[in-house]
Amino acid sequence: MLFPAVAHAWGGTGHAVIDRAAIQTIPDDGPVFLRRYVDYISASAALPDSWRGDSEGFSKIEEDPNHGWFREQFAFLKPIPRSRYEFILALYKHYETIKQSDPATAARTNVRWTGTLPYAAMETYERLIVCMRAIRAAQADGGDASVPEQHCAFQAIRLGHYIGDGAQPLHISVNSDGWLGANPNGYTRDRSIHGRFESRFVDGIGLAAADIMPRIGAPAHRHGDMFDAVLAFLDQSGDRMETVYKLEKRDGFSNMADKDVRVLIYERTAAGAAMLRDMLCRAWAESAVLPAKTTPSPLDFSNPRFNPETGSAPA
Repeated sequence: MLFPAVAHAWGGTGHAVIDRAAIQTIPDDGPVFLRRYVDYISASAALPDSWRGDSEGFSKIEEDPNHGWFREQFAFLKPIPRSRYEFILALYKHYETIKQSDPATAARTNVRWTGTLPYAAMETYERLIVCMRAIRAAQADGGDASVPEQHCAFQAIRLGHYIGDGAQPLHISVNSDGWLGANPNGYTRDRSIHGRFESRFVDGIGLAAADIMPRIGAPAHRHGDMFDAVLAFLDQSGDRMETVYKLEKRDGFSNMADKDVRVLIYERTAAGAAMLRDMLCRAWAESAVLPAKTTPSPLDFSNPRFNPETGSAPA
């Protein structure tokens, strides 16, 4: 019961639907070039899960944490660091503090069993800004933008997967694959709940982009701090975690006509598509602005935010 199984959110169908709906709802002032790559992006939506195989150990240990954000495990950490490595160091320091007094909690107080999803999303988001700048530069010079467009399409696959994972409530909790710990409400401890919710039910109702596009709404997140927006998006998703268990308790997701489960599926996949669409559009807008020079450099020891433990200043 200590370690949940590896979770692959939404299966192929859900991820593909989220990506397709996001791209199809990009407004005309957004990165419309992605529409030409929508089939490639949606067909490749589950690609990051393939980088998590046990036989590819280096890839697995780096990629696995990018798909979850088990917030119960770092409730002690406020505010959330604006650096992947500061976050990992904070986890380890807490592990050292509690490993004798609370070994069960300590066993999950590490990067794999807390997750790094918002960092993976932000890292990919910023790579999108960079490749979108290259598109604008090629267009300004009257050159061929097809190569940077392809780079952006690949990064859209990555961002779409992480945001899609974040939209799935079971990816934002230690209860990812069956209820852990005290269980006064008698929720299932069956690890198959994850797949029954996100894959079997989604496939059973034939989820399609047309089901969620009317639910996506107008573009948002045009201003404000994007890291904070991603954290808020993940919190909103995590707040629905227990709802998944309550609905499972009803009939185990066996009734494809269950309106409440359908509503939750539609709401969560639409939220993922909206967030992805917004991040793609915001990245395109950011790419129109020349990057500001940071002085002192994040690597400069004189930078007031320089952290000697990571060798850099956080974002």
